[in-house]
Amino acid sequence: MKNLSQEQQHMGNNAMLFLVGMVISGLAGAVVMLLLAPQSGKETRAQIQYKGIELRDQAAGTMEDAVAQVRQTAEQLTGDVREKAEELQQRGQDIFNAQREELSTFLAGNNDEIKIS
Repeated sequence: MKNLSQEQQHMGNNAMLFLVGMVISGLAGAVVMLLLAPQSGKETRAQIQYKGIELRDQAAGTMEDAVAQVRQTAEQLTGDVREKAEELQQRGQDIFNAQREELSTFLAGNNDEIKIS
């Protein structure tokens, strides 16, 4: 269980680092574009607006992909946990049945010796 939680946290950290890197890269690209723009202010503003919309759409798409991946991983982990819980429950039931059978055999063999006061 502890490893599953650590794995989920690690995946969340990776997704967050990716998103932060994408935002920083976009901002750096915008600054460079402003500094090196050989066109008028009006054209530059239009281009910035276009690039801003493009970056927003890319970020939204990336975020949707990250959310889908997290959901898929969560579903897989939930299934794995359920499977392990069912295995443990079955093993517990098997052990209980074996112990009950041994006790029944023991009591049947010692039935003559047991006296109720």
